[in-house]
Amino acid sequence: MAAHRRRHHHHTYNRFRYLIPAISVTSGAILMLYGFISLLAPSPDHLHHFLSEDGVVDDSPAIPSLFKVSVSGEMASDKSLWNTKMSEFYYGCSNASNKFPKVETVTYPNRYLLIATSGGLNQQRTGITDAVVAARILNATLVIPKLDQKSFWKDSSTFSEIFDVDWFITHLSRDVKVIKELPRKGGKDWIPYNMRVPRKCNERCYQIRVLPVLMKKNAVQLSKFDYRLANRLETDLQKLRCRVNYHALKFTDPINRMGQKLVNRMRKLGKHYIALHLRFEPDMLAFSGCYYGGGEKERRELGKIRKRWKTLHSNNPDKERRQGRCPLTPEEVGLMLRALGYNKGVHLYVASGEVYGGDETLAPLRALFPNIHSKDAIATKQELEPFSAFSSRMAALDFIVCDESDVFVTNNNGNMAKILAGRRRYFGHKPTIRPNAKKLYRLFLNRENTTWEEFSSKVRSRQRGFMGEPREVRPGRGEFHENPATCICEDPQAKSKLQTLPRKFGKTDVDSDDVFVDPDVDNEHELSDQDEDDDDLIDPQFQHLVNDTSVDDDPLISDVPEIEELLSD
Repeated sequence: MAAHRRRHHHHTYNRFRYLIPAISVTSGAILMLYGFISLLAPSPDHLHHFLSEDGVVDDSPAIPSLFKVSVSGEMASDKSLWNTKMSEFYYGCSNASNKFPKVETVTYPNRYLLIATSGGLNQQRTGITDAVVAARILNATLVIPKLDQKSFWKDSSTFSEIFDVDWFITHLSRDVKVIKELPRKGGKDWIPYNMRVPRKCNERCYQIRVLPVLMKKNAVQLSKFDYRLANRLETDLQKLRCRVNYHALKFTDPINRMGQKLVNRMRKLGKHYIALHLRFEPDMLAFSGCYYGGGEKERRELGKIRKRWKTLHSNNPDKERRQGRCPLTPEEVGLMLRALGYNKGVHLYVASGEVYGGDETLAPLRALFPNIHSKDAIATKQELEPFSAFSSRMAALDFIVCDESDVFVTNNNGNMAKILAGRRRYFGHKPTIRPNAKKLYRLFLNRENTTWEEFSSKVRSRQRGFMGEPREVRPGRGEFHENPATCICEDPQAKSKLQTLPRKFGKTDVDSDDVFVDPDVDNEHELSDQDEDDDDLIDPQFQHLVNDTSVDDDPLISDVPEIEELLSD
């Protein structure tokens, strides 16, 4: 019996002795097969290409992507990335002509103009600039403008808390008489007569609508003063606009000091830096009516915000995208910059509010440009404390850092973008990139079937005329604050060089070696190229919030319905 048990035990042992190696071999084979399959599988970064917007798996065959961002950094040292062509031949010029009468000879006593601005910091800046010119047209004394404290931002800041009021008064003393307060009348506070002028009101409009009232009441306040002055005025008045905007309006010393600290810290990080006005906040996206593939959650969240504007009509998100009216995603902005030649080592300063989707939305941009900074990241909480409770003062800090940047990129042609574009033109044509969203749309849509070399070449082609070069925009086109052509003079040598520079509008002779010819441009299945008239496609009541480049309206036409200027900066 014992012998039988020993034989049985020995037989069982032999079976297990051969089974264990067999299991090991099988397991190893399975692991090798799994590893091989994983190499063929799509990476997590490309998973979204195989999912529908609602997360449903697409069973259609996967097509290998040709698109892979180049890691080359050769172009980062290229001077053309950090300077505009021919900028040395143009300079800002805003001095008054000999025909512009001295202020003492034209200002009438007992004639006072007050204005109440509207919107955020940069929209108010346009109102202040135009108010000085309006006072000159009316031969009136200007009372320091009253800033908007009731709009969406609820900022209680006064003029003197953002701008150097004494500098403002002194610098304009030869052009317009400016005082800090309306004088008392009969020992009592003087309540001015309140009225509003239509948008794009020219000299004749002010003389017909405002002057008779001003002569009768002696003190008039123009309310909601934004875009209330015509785009085209006589030369000396346009130059006065420039003297106000680029010289008289100076931030207070505390704002300037903090802003310069931020600039210096960005400079210490690298030789150059790019400032990016991302404009990818939930409010911006809701107003645009665009769709970014977030499914029902995105539609519900942005739709709820969109209801704030009762006058907004429903639109077609795909059409808005095709028309170039949608902000690019952070990833698309990053791809555009990489395609233009900026390598991933470049430092980016992001001037933006809350980004819709947060870190998840910014992750693709950070993968393309790891060195992303903001004022909150490069300054301490204590340093920002005097400004953080005031949206206009925080916006002023961003304004300074963007203005001083080597390259400024705007993702929406709002007021900050327009003012900075004009300012950067005036002070040396520093590169200012505005995405040609209408033409870039199809490139981004079809990029997975395109090689990086082909993609980047087409991006550079489509961005001609959107890089802040001199004479990109025909004089008189666009908002004057964005294109102050009257205040930009050219060196005599510029005329002989001008033929080498492509222009956005009209036909011009250019060097054949300097132009990339894209055979696909004229064959794209989209609306015909109507860059000059893009703004005619936008509802008139919203043009001032988007890309308002239309010619001036008849100033005697009544005002169109208005909406809250939430997106003005």
